[in-house]
Amino acid sequence: MFRKLGLAAFAVAFGTAAYAVDCPIKLGAILPVSGPMGQVGERIAETGLFAVEQFNEAGGVQGCPVEYVLRDTQGQSAVGVDAAKSLVDLDGVQALIGAVSSGVSLPVLTSVAVPSKVVQVSCCSSSESFTALAEEGKTEGYWFRTYATNRSQSAMGAKLVTDSGFERTAVIYVNTDFGVGLARRFEQDIAKLGGSITAMVAYNESQQSYRAEVTKALEGSPDSLYLVAFPVDGATITREWLALGGTDNLIVNNSLRSDDYFQAVGSQYLQNMQGYDSAQPRLPSVDSFNEMFEVRFDNPPNGPGLHSVYDAVTVVLLAMEASGDITGDSIRDNIRLVTSPDGIEVFPGPDGIARAKALLSEGKTIRYVGATGALAFDENGDVQAPKMTWKLDGDENVETGYLSTAEVAELIKMLDE
Repeated sequence: MFRKLGLAAFAVAFGTAAYAVDCPIKLGAILPVSGPMGQVGERIAETGLFAVEQFNEAGGVQGCPVEYVLRDTQGQSAVGVDAAKSLVDLDGVQALIGAVSSGVSLPVLTSVAVPSKVVQVSCCSSSESFTALAEEGKTEGYWFRTYATNRSQSAMGAKLVTDSGFERTAVIYVNTDFGVGLARRFEQDIAKLGGSITAMVAYNESQQSYRAEVTKALEGSPDSLYLVAFPVDGATITREWLALGGTDNLIVNNSLRSDDYFQAVGSQYLQNMQGYDSAQPRLPSVDSFNEMFEVRFDNPPNGPGLHSVYDAVTVVLLAMEASGDITGDSIRDNIRLVTSPDGIEVFPGPDGIARAKALLSEGKTIRYVGATGALAFDENGDVQAPKMTWKLDGDENVETGYLSTAEVAELIKMLDE
């Protein structure tokens, strides 16, 4: 089981060796471990710590232990910005992992990371706003993410709806940059595939009841609901939707692939629910991570952001290892060195990291093939990934379909024509 994280720093002691750089090396994490996304964020934060533990087991960065300094964003932009400023100004971190919500990551990027020349790598923020900023030169290369953009999410949601034969879909979505962008794309994609939308209803987070939003979404007698939410609010909305007579034909975004959500609603009421998520490529590196994760936590890595935060942390630490002086600029410039398509492949876990460190010490270029496969960041810091579809079979979350990266790209190309 996952244990509760305190808002503190974590490090693995190495003893009393002499180090060439100031020790420990701090890695900042801005993640929601309380609030509406706390249940999701807790698991993500634990997995980030797991990646740091494994790196430290392999000798740390440049002989120094890595200290994982976690700050809670509470899922709120103002809190997230303050947390990031504290990590940069007081703790002196040169890289930030996070945030989860695009609505938190975006102000952190523009008001903290870029002005401070600190690298920010998100495991989970999928808004297309980041791509637009990068194309305008406003991220200055300090932004990366290990999760694919909303573009693939809306495409997958629309495909699930129309492949299921649903013709009239209501949409309820969180009123954030992430939710608004995803809902708008979905509206375009569903029209392209021949479906129709009966209502588009935004909701604000952390309300005790969403009866008004649900009542509005029920107008027009929809035969399905596309729900873009996080587990706590998503469970409240779903319970009220079903209680007021809404269909149980639910299509849900990746964040609701969560045991907390299933338990809060009751899996017996969710047997007609379908969802999508980023999929792990069918690669040995993914199997290896899954096995190590299950040994560490006594359960499989099912849930949003777990694979991608592990890779976010590992890529940043490898970039630090490849740096001379560890600065935001050196980390930014070396992230692509350690994920080069022409590099020597290295894999997750202490043994893989130790090999990567040895190759870097010899001046070699490496290609990290991790928990999400072989990362390849484009000029905007974005990645592409395969997708999977899933449903509940009793209490078990089971995969029902798989689309390769090429197939996802083909789907998006068709929708954009």
